[in-house]
Amino acid sequence: VQLQESGPGLVKPSQTLSLTCTVSGGSITTNYYYWSWIRQPPGKGLEWMGAIAYSGSTYYSPSLKSRASISRDTSKNQFTLQLSSVTPEDTAVYYCNLISVNGVSYWGKGTLVTVSS
Repeated sequence: VQLQESGPGLVKPSQTLSLTCTVSGGSITTNYYYWSWIRQPPGKGLEWMGAIAYSGSTYYSPSLKSRASISRDTSKNQFTLQLSSVTPEDTAVYYCNLISVNGVSYWGKGTLVTVSS
């Protein structure tokens, strides 16, 4: 399975960040697969942001729940992150990730998003 993040590398404060993860070699509707967005701000650790399950159910980090939204397009085998009202503190490398209930995990290469005016 391969995952590839795409989206703008620069977003202005207060705008909405939108990233897409395109999946190949596997279906986002495969049973018991969970598709996550994870980020790493400069000099900090990884932060799980949220996930969309094979069923379409979504899960969010409590700290981001009010700003984050994850959706999917099964016809394109893609899932998308939208993060509203961004600030410079949202500057990070954003990764999409697959994890299955049996522990199999795949990562995208990551994409740097900078929030700056």
